[in-house]
Amino acid sequence: MSDAAQPTAAEVRAAAEAVKAALDRHLAAVERRSGEDDPAVYEAFNQLAAAAEAYDELLYDRYDEVTPFEIPAAEDALPPYTGPEEPNALSVLIRRDYAVAEPQRLLAQAERIEAADADSTDAEAASTIHGALGILFGEFEPDEIASRHKEFGLEEGDSTLWVTAAEEPAEPGEWLEAPFEAVDPQSVVCRFDVSAVFDDDEPDDEDEPDDEDEPDDEDEDEDEPDDPEGLEDELDLDEDEDLEPLDADRR
Repeated sequence: MSDAAQPTAAEVRAAAEAVKAALDRHLAAVERRSGEDDPAVYEAFNQLAAAAEAYDELLYDRYDEVTPFEIPAAEDALPPYTGPEEPNALSVLIRRDYAVAEPQRLLAQAERIEAADADSTDAEAASTIHGALGILFGEFEPDEIASRHKEFGLEEGDSTLWVTAAEEPAEPGEWLEAPFEAVDPQSVVCRFDVSAVFDDDEPDDEDEPDDEDEPDDEDEDEDEPDDPEGLEDELDLDEDEDLEPLDADRR
């Protein structure tokens, strides 16, 4: 940046004074707040964030220095709740993402479901991934799939749950055509997110055991008894038999 475009020392000082004033307003709003989601506190927070950002930019442009403060962006959080104080109805919006980790297991489960359904007329559906998914989610509730996802060859991804409040329940069939379009963020009572990005507990390299502490492969082989003929096949069969039997009438 050229000297002509740099902010003056007076502009930087004025921005610093603006931050001080915004701090006072924010503290006053917090001291007078009427609840956890007071709109006055939310507005004062945004004003403080804007003033701090402006000061930080001017400080850097003029003196090549920055502040030690990091204020989270307002758009990262839900806006303050403005829905009914005593809701008469609520909606629960849930999204769960999965990866198809084991396609063959998924297809096998779909084939078992179709074989147990005496009224099934579409046997070919179980031979494709999208058809198998339709069979799976048609047979089991989403919560059951979430708890047994590994059995169905699925791997969990991110998930989120929003609870929104309303004055009155929706009319039957009112939102079925576009179920997720008319969600008002200000009517969200609570929200719960699950994601791998929140997992900060990865072990450090120094915590990993040294190679010399690992047992010798040859010793392991000597300690293990010979596998009787056909035992591995029996174990594979038992693993499949542990799955919950399907009810042909369940739908």
